[in-house]
Amino acid sequence: MASLALFLTLAGTLVGQVIAQAPQYGQCGGQGWSGATTCVSGWTCTYSNPYYSQCLPGAASSSAPHTTSTVPGGSTTAPSSTTTAAGGSSTLQAGYSFIRAVEDPNFHKYLQSEVLNTASDAVLGEPSTAAQFQITGGQLIQNANGKNLYAVVEPRANSTVVKLKVSWSTTPATSGTFVFSGDTVEWSNPSITRPQNNAWLVCPDAAGNKDLYVNLGAYSYQTPAGCADETIHAYTGATATA
Repeated sequence: MASLALFLTLAGTLVGQVIAQAPQYGQCGGQGWSGATTCVSGWTCTYSNPYYSQCLPGAASSSAPHTTSTVPGGSTTAPSSTTTAAGGSSTLQAGYSFIRAVEDPNFHKYLQSEVLNTASDAVLGEPSTAAQFQITGGQLIQNANGKNLYAVVEPRANSTVVKLKVSWSTTPATSGTFVFSGDTVEWSNPSITRPQNNAWLVCPDAAGNKDLYVNLGAYSYQTPAGCADETIHAYTGATATA
């Protein structure tokens, strides 16, 4: 009987290990990440930075560094090396999150309006001017000095278009849905098929503004010239940090 009990215990452990695997393109590590740290067969948990690791196509499954994380509505203690933004950002309001990229070349650049607090292009900018956000009813909503601005994704002109520009509007979006998946911002539209809903592009315009686009292609594959692949994440520290 003792041998049978030991066998059942080991079998249960092995089953748990097999089940607890992150899906294709899913998160598998990063600060505060408490989910699976290995990927399904044929995919590799690829380290991007201390804040994010992701299952990408690969021959083997491997574990990512398991560290602590930030999630919407949660609290976090910034690493000792993190500094407050020059000039300081506004204090985060209850129920809101900052949203930022967590990998180069846009590490800790924060989502905001190109012309601050106005209905203009969505860009990543400095921590000192970071905007604050909620996702409610599928809408990504910016608090622009007490007024709501809504993220709007441009329509896809045809099947050859590989990125869709994001801008801010005073009226809610009429298509597409924003959600937080963990701390990661995703966008989906039933009329558009994408390899992964958390893939974004940051593409500087002629003036050097870091414009945000929905990436319709695979993350980190056939990236449009001049653009950088990014995922963007909620951050709920008291102020935006560099």
